[in-house]
Order: sequence, then C-alpha cells, then structure tokens
Amino acid sequence: MISQKAKYAMRALVALARVEPGTSLMIGEIAESQNIPKKFLEQILLDLKREGIVTSRRGKAGGYLMMRAPDAVSFGEVLRLIDGPLAPLPCLSKVAYHRCADCTSESACEIRHVFAKVAEATRDILDGTTLADSLSATAAGHTIPGMDA
Repeated sequence: MISQKAKYAMRALVALARVEPGTSLMIGEIAESQNIPKKFLEQILLDLKREGIVTSRRGKAGGYLMMRAPDAVSFGEVLRLIDGPLAPLPCLSKVAYHRCADCTSESACEIRHVFAKVAEATRDILDGTTLADSLSATAAGHTIPGMDA
C-alpha cells in the first residue's frame, strides 16, 4: 500500500495541476480542498519543491504552483520520491537493488519470477501515467489505461 503521505502528495499535485499554469494556491486552500492536515502538507510541499516539481511565491499572490508541466510529472516519480522504491522485493528494485538475504539463486526463485511481472506492470502504469493523464481521464469520466480491471 502507498503511504498516506504519498496520497496527500498526489492529491496536492492534482489540485495544483488543475489551476491555470502560473497560478498559485495557498497551502490553506490546498489543505482545505483536499482534506489534508496543513502542517503535514507543508512538509510534503517542501519535499516536492526540493525536487523541482513545485515552487513557491511570496507575497499577496503567493503560494505554491507547479514548476513542471502536469504532463511531465508521473505518479511513479512522485511515489518514489515520497515512499521510495516501487518494487515489491528488494531484488527487483531498479533504484535500490539488493539481493534478498535468504536467496540462493535469483534465476531459480519462483517468488521473484511472479513478482517481477507485478513490478513491471506497476512501473508501466505508474511511470506511464502523468498528472495530466489523471486530470483528462477524470474530466472525461474515463479510467486510466491499464487500470480498467
């Protein structure tokens, strides 16, 4: 399961992606509209800012806004940023690979073979789905490709 922090990060980004490019939203606006605790949201937005996904403005028209276009931010990127590797087993991780401690042979591991398919499908969907995709699918009342099961 994804963490609550990751869900909040994705909901905050979707809220920011919904507004006109260059438009900022105050933390309080995002927190209220997305039902996210404000203090928790502040930390999440700082993480997203450090990674260059959002930026902030000071002053009367201040707040947070998307630094990158919604079609350039995938759900996989956000999930890795907040929760770490997507792989269900450490031996399947592309960014944090390490051999399982109790493994004698990765090539003969039946469990690894099954979960390799799960990891690949998960990566394909999460890395292939952007914030823009989710907005257009929601607006049209459609499901996201690969998720119509």
